[in-house]
Amino acid sequence: MKLLTGTLVAMLAGLAARDAPVPTRVFPLQGTWTLVAADKVLPDGETTRDYGENPKGRLVVDVQGRYSLQIFKSERPHFASDSKADGSVDEFRSAVMGSSTHYGTMKIDERAGVLVFSIEGASFPNWEGTTQRRQYQLDGAELRYKVPPRADGSIPVSVWHRLK
Repeated sequence: MKLLTGTLVAMLAGLAARDAPVPTRVFPLQGTWTLVAADKVLPDGETTRDYGENPKGRLVVDVQGRYSLQIFKSERPHFASDSKADGSVDEFRSAVMGSSTHYGTMKIDERAGVLVFSIEGASFPNWEGTTQRRQYQLDGAELRYKVPPRADGSIPVSVWHRLK
């Protein structure tokens, strides 16, 4: 009887272990981040503001590395009309040039010190379906990364702070 009870307990424990959830590794950048700076480094080494004096932004990353990112220039003027469809050329230009948004998945190449963004959707359609690599530094609650150089040679730099 003891052998039968022991076998039954072992079988039940094995079935329970089979159905137990496998622990998921938490993505190191998981969480909600707020934008601290959206600057650019010019070819001569000077750093200037890229999205105005007080840019706004959010970066949200889930446990698996899926992300959504928004950056906005705070000085964007409101449209004269309450209808987005009735904006002027200058209003549309300001809205587009004063924002950068994209979402997709993110991986970390720790050895190279690189974030790898696989962009699924973006406010700039040319980025959709692309993979972008960005040098990064993570120092506690601060994330800083460099976007590849633009055609004019400037290098955008984004700085984020993890919210608690």
